[in-house]
Amino acid sequence: MTQMALPFDWPAAESADNFIVTAANRAAVEHLESPGRWPVKATLLTGPRKSGRSLLARIFAAQSNGLIIDDAELLPEPDIFHRWNLAQEENRPLLIVMLERTTPWRARLPDLASRMAVTPVIHIDEPDDMLFGLLIEKLMAQRGLAIAPEVVSYLRARAERSYVALNRLVDALDATALSRRRAITTRLAKDVLESLGMTPVDRPLPNLLDG
Repeated sequence: MTQMALPFDWPAAESADNFIVTAANRAAVEHLESPGRWPVKATLLTGPRKSGRSLLARIFAAQSNGLIIDDAELLPEPDIFHRWNLAQEENRPLLIVMLERTTPWRARLPDLASRMAVTPVIHIDEPDDMLFGLLIEKLMAQRGLAIAPEVVSYLRARAERSYVALNRLVDALDATALSRRRAITTRLAKDVLESLGMTPVDRPLPNLLDG
C-alpha cells in the first residue's frame, strides 16, 4: 500500500490506489501491510473522527482476508473477546477499530483485558501539513472545483488542523464559491475561515523598550 483511499466520506472509494499516505498515517499503513509479523492475530486501530479508520480497515480486510470489528467501542466486551479468540483459532488477522479517545481504552472484562495487553495498537494522527494540503486539493477536485496552490498554502497555514475541521472547511468553500459564483481565491478563503472561526487572532508584538 503506497497510496490508499482518501479518509473522507465524500466519496468513499475503497481503493488502495487513492489513499494518501503521509507521516500522519504511515506507521498504521505499514503495520497493516504485514499482518504475518503481528505478535497475535489482532491489532487495535484508533483515530479521530473522519480520519479514515473504517475505510482503511475495509481495504485491509480486502487485501489480507482479515476480519474487522468496526466501532468496537459500541460493542459488548464479550463480543470482542469471542472474536479475538476466533481470529487466533482461524489464523486470520483481526482489526479492531475504535474512535480515538482522550484517555486510552481499557477493557473491563479481565479475559479481554489480558488479550488486549498483548495486542498491538496503531493510530492515525490528525493531518500533518502535507496531508492537509493534499486532502484539500483532492476533495476540491472531486467536487469539480479548482484551487490554486497559493490558496492551499494560505489555508494550510491558518485552518484548524483536524479532519472534522477540514470537512467543514471544504463544505464551506464549496458553498461560498457557489453562492457568490466566484472562483476560490485567497480573499474568499479568508472570508470562509472567518465565518468558521478558524482565523488565528493577531497578537501585538511585545515592546522591547517597556519595563
